[in-house]
Amino acid sequence: MKGIRPVRELNINGRAISDDSDAYVIAEIGHNHEGDLAKAEELLRRAAASGASAAKLQKRDNKRLFTRRMYDEPYTGRNSYGATYGLHREALEFGRREYRELAVLAAELGIDFISTAFDFGSVDFLAELDLPAIKMASADLTNIPLLTYAAKVGKPLIVSTGAADMDAVRRACDAILPINPELALLQCTAVYPATPAELNLSVITTYRAEFPTTVIGFSGHDLGPELSWTAFALGARVIEKHLTLDRTRPGSDHHFSLEPQDLAALVEGLRRNREALGDPVKRLLPQERLALRKMGKKLVAGRPLRAGHRLTGEDIAIRSPGDGLSPDQMTLVLGRCLAQDLEPDADITLGVLI
Repeated sequence: MKGIRPVRELNINGRAISDDSDAYVIAEIGHNHEGDLAKAEELLRRAAASGASAAKLQKRDNKRLFTRRMYDEPYTGRNSYGATYGLHREALEFGRREYRELAVLAAELGIDFISTAFDFGSVDFLAELDLPAIKMASADLTNIPLLTYAAKVGKPLIVSTGAADMDAVRRACDAILPINPELALLQCTAVYPATPAELNLSVITTYRAEFPTTVIGFSGHDLGPELSWTAFALGARVIEKHLTLDRTRPGSDHHFSLEPQDLAALVEGLRRNREALGDPVKRLLPQERLALRKMGKKLVAGRPLRAGHRLTGEDIAIRSPGDGLSPDQMTLVLGRCLAQDLEPDADITLGVLI
């Protein structure tokens, strides 16, 4: 029926995410824990204290994910945690023990704990742990076999769409939605960090029009929280940003991540944005009435007028305060006769007209 908005809602761990809700904020820890469980626990605590809805890791079955050649490639430099790329990734990888401990801690802190699955084995791993949602990375948007495999788990999917065109996004959604409608689609730019000009936040409105029952979001690799507020104003209700304890640490993600105080500012700013967006129905607010009386205008007698006089434009003045008949009612009084005398500045109301 015309005028009725489609239902756009996603439920994660009992929380409804919709156009009318606050943003679901994901603190992407990724591998900023540097393979240290204590650091991951501290990041989880700081994410919860900052007001994030969820904290997220990344899960890979490295020996099956990479070709032997890529696994054995030398990987040196400031951001390396191993002599080869495979050993680097293994050093940053958590297993069941770490995931279970972090899941318990997250439950104690009242924050959701989720992860990105980069391969089939990792989907199984996260499903076995019964995490409340599964994230799919931009690089797997065209990996339809993996997307459909994850969709069949039955958990909400959060899918980033960096490094893709609209046809790729449509193909991914066409594959996922018939299996699992619990989907959040995130505008993303696969540049680290991304400049404001590279974010293309207007794609959020494109996604909202193309997928009217799907929750839309933003995965931001930009610096700072500010442009996530713009994304929310455009309709993004899932916001993902990387989190670190120290932006200067070695590692490929630290330098564009938010520190805890920035994450707290992001969450608070998103709440203010929701308050500021308010109600789409335009109406006079009660708290506006004082200003309207002081600065508004009304119709008054512009000169002494006698009973029986037929009003013309020359008889009427428009003056403050605005506590009488407003100027847009002028046509209702012109040509009408007065039922009583009026002194200059006296209100012209419908009650003094014949």
